[in-house]
Amino acid sequence: MNALLESVKGGLVVSCQAYPGEPMLDPNTMAQVAQAVVAGGAVAVRAKGLDDLRAIRAVVDAPIIGLVKVGDSGVYITPTLADCLEVAETGCEIVALDGTRRPRPDGRTLAETVAGLKKRFPDVLVMADCGSVADAEAAVEAGVDILGTTLAGYSGERPKTEGPDWEVVDGIVALDALPVFVEGRVHTTAQAAEAIRRGAWAVVVGTAITHPTSITRWFAEAVAGS
Repeated sequence: MNALLESVKGGLVVSCQAYPGEPMLDPNTMAQVAQAVVAGGAVAVRAKGLDDLRAIRAVVDAPIIGLVKVGDSGVYITPTLADCLEVAETGCEIVALDGTRRPRPDGRTLAETVAGLKKRFPDVLVMADCGSVADAEAAVEAGVDILGTTLAGYSGERPKTEGPDWEVVDGIVALDALPVFVEGRVHTTAQAAEAIRRGAWAVVVGTAITHPTSITRWFAEAVAGS
């Protein structure tokens, strides 16, 4: 087993991302957030954007799952081979990309994208952000290293569940093919622990830790409704 994967087994990965128009959308801010979550026990960081990734790499020794987002619909998570190569060049140990069976913008298959990335960066691991068990099966065949549940409820194949899509989690874990990172709407410590109990290799939490606008909204709505 890859030493990096062993180092994150059973651990918490924290996604440090801000979005257009938000006050925290700044590489230095995201680098500070990344430092803070590593200090709190995160075994790895997930982040987007080339500038953010470079800034985080400069101050964080923990493994980084890197990606870019191009647009906000369809295949937009590190959608092309060119995007994957740019992300890998920032020094990320893991490149996350859309792992669904949908057509990719550059016309390449997922397998061709993975092969092209590994040809240039043989030591980089590839995380496939999947939306279903069928996606995960196809991603295994394509040669990825990690299966993520990131796009369950976002790819149009399955309804969006309120919390993690446990049916997808259980189905992908049952494949017993590759390490599974549970990601997507993990909003409580109980859900994070449940993911590990169900066989996740690691758990990725973002919004509930690093997105103060959403966290504030949850509390504000609870107060308003009390």
